[in-house]
Amino acid sequence: MKLKQRIEEAFDSVAMDTPRNGLSDLFREFMEELNGGRIRAAEKRGDEWSPQPWVKKGILLGFRIGILKDMSIPGGFPFFDKHTFPVKAIGIRDGVRIVPGGSSIREGAYIGRNVTCMPPMYVNVGAYVDDGTMIDSHVLIGSCAQIGKRVHVSAGTQIGGVLEPVGSLPVIIEEDVLIGGNCGIYEGTIVSARAVIGAGTIITGGTPVYDLVRDTVHVKSESRPLVIPPDAVVVPGSRPISHGRGRELGLHVYSPIIIKYRDEKTNQSTRLEDLAR
Repeated sequence: MKLKQRIEEAFDSVAMDTPRNGLSDLFREFMEELNGGRIRAAEKRGDEWSPQPWVKKGILLGFRIGILKDMSIPGGFPFFDKHTFPVKAIGIRDGVRIVPGGSSIREGAYIGRNVTCMPPMYVNVGAYVDDGTMIDSHVLIGSCAQIGKRVHVSAGTQIGGVLEPVGSLPVIIEEDVLIGGNCGIYEGTIVSARAVIGAGTIITGGTPVYDLVRDTVHVKSESRPLVIPPDAVVVPGSRPISHGRGRELGLHVYSPIIIKYRDEKTNQSTRLEDLAR
């Protein structure tokens, strides 16, 4: 029986409070595949990203069968969590740079080769971080977020996560994206390849993004998440409230804007970070 079917059957049985015996081996097999990047919480098929609900069910199964355990690290690092989700074991052969200073990567997160982790940062369960990515200080990579190759996630940025509902798409950051400091990307937003998100930009699934170059507005629909186009350069902006008391008071609301698309000048400025890898 395929792993997907076994996970879904186990998830349903635990939800109905039937005996949980024998699920530890199944969950361990599932986690080996998740840790190895062979299964993912979202996959790209053609040009479209699709969530994989059964993978999220497998993660949630681990919380249901897990028992609270003292996994504190000697030397004063307290750590109490479900025994099914220890700190991810990473060795020198994995080719990951983890600079000392208080970073944590949870079991069930995939970390590719030549990823650099600057302290402190945190990667949650189900996240996928591909080769050559830089995770800078004070960055949160949320549960099930998908990060492509050679992405730079700058200091203080949060990449939102999602476990429930299981059918929800996580945040997707495609390859060669540069995300500036103190940004927030949430609610299943897709940032397409080579886009640049300027420092301090906040994008949620319901945020309209005004494209000044192509004279359009990028929004989420019932059938499609918010997608930041390839090569777009997005910066914080604002727009005036057009009616009511807000207009009378001359108030504005936050609105990210696309001011340009990548050119050679943009490429030169983003190449500078390669020296630190």
